Amino acid sequence: MPKRRREPAVYILRNYRNGTLYVGVTSNLIARLWIHREGLLPGFTQRYGLHRLAYFELRETMTDAIQREKELKRFSRVKKLNLIESINPQWRDLYPELLDVTSQDSPGSRNPLRGFQDDDKV
Repeated sequence: MPKRRREPAVYILRNYRNGTLYVGVTSNLIARLWIHREGLLPGFTQRYGLHRLAYFELRETMTDAIQREKELKRFSRVKKLNLIESINPQWRDLYPELLDVTSQDSPGSRNPLRGFQDDDKV
């Protein structure tokens, strides 16, 4: 399998509008979201049903993405809500839109684990 180009991202998941939030970081956003949505990672996101993408940022490097994740985790809840509402005022699940954009960019990209490497932070 060819090695996929890394696309560092920080993201916020939610269960329902103004509900529980989770801030995460990954090098393959689509694959990571698919894993969350399928409940394949036991823990906080699975326990609280956090599988709707409320917010994300693509970053230049994983170091930058990790630093931004730490920054967002230090945000107050109100500041996180304001950040989400600044780009997603209807609290849509952005995952389907992300899939649509990606599928236009590269054929076969609808397979969320295509190119997902074992060394990706899960």
